[in-house]
Amino acid sequence: MKVLAVSTWYPSAQALTSGVFVQRDCRTLAKDHDVTVVHLARGRAAVADPVADPESEQDGRLRVLRLPFDPRRPVAMVRSLRRVRALLRDADVVHTMAFSSIIPLAVGRRRRPWVHTEHWSGVSAPWSLSPGLRLVMRPLRRIIAFPDVAVAVCEYLAAPVRRRRSRPTVVVPCIVERRTPPTPRRNDPDVLALIAVGGLVPGKDPQTAVRTVAELRRRGVACHLTWLGDGPLKDEIRALAAECGVADAVDLAGAVPADEVATRLNAADMLLLPTRHENFCVSAAEALLAGRPVVLGGHGGQTEYVDDSVGQLVDFQTPEAYADAVETVQKRLACLPAEHFSARVAERFGEATVRAGYRNVYAQAVAVHEKRGL
Repeated sequence: MKVLAVSTWYPSAQALTSGVFVQRDCRTLAKDHDVTVVHLARGRAAVADPVADPESEQDGRLRVLRLPFDPRRPVAMVRSLRRVRALLRDADVVHTMAFSSIIPLAVGRRRRPWVHTEHWSGVSAPWSLSPGLRLVMRPLRRIIAFPDVAVAVCEYLAAPVRRRRSRPTVVVPCIVERRTPPTPRRNDPDVLALIAVGGLVPGKDPQTAVRTVAELRRRGVACHLTWLGDGPLKDEIRALAAECGVADAVDLAGAVPADEVATRLNAADMLLLPTRHENFCVSAAEALLAGRPVVLGGHGGQTEYVDDSVGQLVDFQTPEAYADAVETVQKRLACLPAEHFSARVAERFGEATVRAGYRNVYAQAVAVHEKRGL
């Protein structure tokens, strides 16, 4: 099929890690279909390196068009929407990814089967949004009913999506890539190497991570935390580490490429991520695939694949609760090999599973569309 994938989230030179899960899905879809990605981008990300088309670039087998979609540039937004509608005429299926990507397709008659994959935590946890955004979402949330088939990355997210739809909603997980074989674990490290992967943003709660390191050291546990990811809280977290006396034990390494994330996970002993809420938590699944146990927040889709056999979920955002979990997991799971953890996710979230899932989804979308007579 010719697939037009439309997303407001996609990696760019300005934001290397934004929407990496969307990129993985699109690269996988391109192994079975002819896929063009339209990245509706804000700011400088809308300017691509010139190839044949000044807005076009190649990402492996994908053609990527970066079009401006910034409310501060309304004329450019209108031109981008016209371009998307023109591209639709040559597509067999349109596939939007992430809630904000539905909006350009929500107005007017859609003459192509429509699949939408949801990733946004605002759908499953509206309480996590700002008051202003919650107000905006009240009339907008009904547009998730428009696509022929909706896809959620876990049952946790599928539940609120289904409540707003009469058409099919199915689960196809995120892809978790094995970049290197898991390295053997250290059973009794002198310094416990903790790692976190995610943005330095309130939802990931890096403050509690830093305070957990301080609490562990107060208890006599030698440890070091490496945080991979960037964000607006970087200066605050660096200052907090100094205030807590653990500046030497917290490394804010910034955003790094996926290959380096895999290498760093292999060098770590445990993932510590006190996230307040997740839809899937790719970083937790990646840590397990690397053969490492996980300690993370207990609210979200990660509850569907993390249990006491591979880590611990924490329900209270306190350093004491997370420090308890780190010590408990280290004692309980210290002797288990790396393969014990990787087996939990290797097949369940592998590329073959996702490819098969989307082949079924596309066939279902065509059937639903034809039944509606569009």
